[in-house]
Amino acid sequence: MADKDVEGTDERGYVSAPWWADLGTWGAVALIVFGGLAAAWVFLRLPGTPEEPASGYYGASKVIAIGLVTVGCALLGRRRTRAAAIEETNERERA
Repeated sequence: MADKDVEGTDERGYVSAPWWADLGTWGAVALIVFGGLAAAWVFLRLPGTPEEPASGYYGASKVIAIGLVTVGCALLGRRRTRAAAIEETNERERA
């Protein structure tokens, strides 16, 4: 079975993925910074802050959490790629 046969698509013909799936490392860092700025905005009670600060902190924490998970996955992916490349060069040297 080919990889294309396994992909989950909907009726419109494109792969459904979360909005943060293609952010990359720098996009994830930007999310973390944006979440921190949003939390500071709520803390300082600047215009646009919700009446209940807990809801503002909750939203900011969700953005930070998505950024942390995305940057962690991106860095783990880089580490695995490097480890595979090092292993491949070691095998070539042995042969």
